[in-house]
Amino acid sequence: MLDPLILLALAGVGLLAGFVDAIAGGGGMIALPALLSVGLPPVSALATNKLQSVVGTGMAALTYWRRGFVSLKALIPAIALTYAGSLIGALVVKQIDVSLLDTAVPVALIGIALYFLFAPNLSDADKSARLPFGLFVPIMGFAIGFYDGIFGPGTGSFFTIGFVMLFGMGLTRASGNTKILNLVSNLAALTIFIPAGDVVWPAAIAMAVGQVVGGYLGARTGIRYGAKIIRPVVVVVSIALALRLLFFR
Repeated sequence: MLDPLILLALAGVGLLAGFVDAIAGGGGMIALPALLSVGLPPVSALATNKLQSVVGTGMAALTYWRRGFVSLKALIPAIALTYAGSLIGALVVKQIDVSLLDTAVPVALIGIALYFLFAPNLSDADKSARLPFGLFVPIMGFAIGFYDGIFGPGTGSFFTIGFVMLFGMGLTRASGNTKILNLVSNLAALTIFIPAGDVVWPAAIAMAVGQVVGGYLGARTGIRYGAKIIRPVVVVVSIALALRLLFFR
């Protein structure tokens, strides 16, 4: 049984994680170590992190959608394939060797950070798409969803870079669409974690309360300031997550 003061602290962590995640992804980098530090076993920490993050991601996704930055109708095929990819990834993770990802993912995250740092003309304005949205967003959703099911860190950054580079979205729209698919991917993992009894509910509920506030405030901040806030936060989160994966496993 977790102490009430610990639950209060976890609620604060949830708020911060939700705020960061709503802008650039990477909230798990804050939430997961906090859950491990209060004594949760690794599997329980992962499951609890997924549940609490769903609340913040859901709040952020709702906020972006209500402000007109997301078309749910256009995303329906991608939503279905993202869910399927994440579920399959979670089911097969024990049968495949994911050790290569320990190095490949940090390198990819650093590449994303450098792109957002140095690429010209990154703004909230939409540009010409390199690939057809209706055909290739579902494929991207399945691939990144599968990755999220087997490993996870950096999922939000990968979705955002995909929407920007491949489909010509401005950063605010890219963040909104990222939240929708990230939410779906997390829900797929929970269909396995919850029946297995892996979620520590008092911790998940405490952090979820903070996530509601953090997700809403983060989404509003991203919408209000657009590329001026999203771009630097993506850079910082991607580099921080890459360093954590490389040096603090």
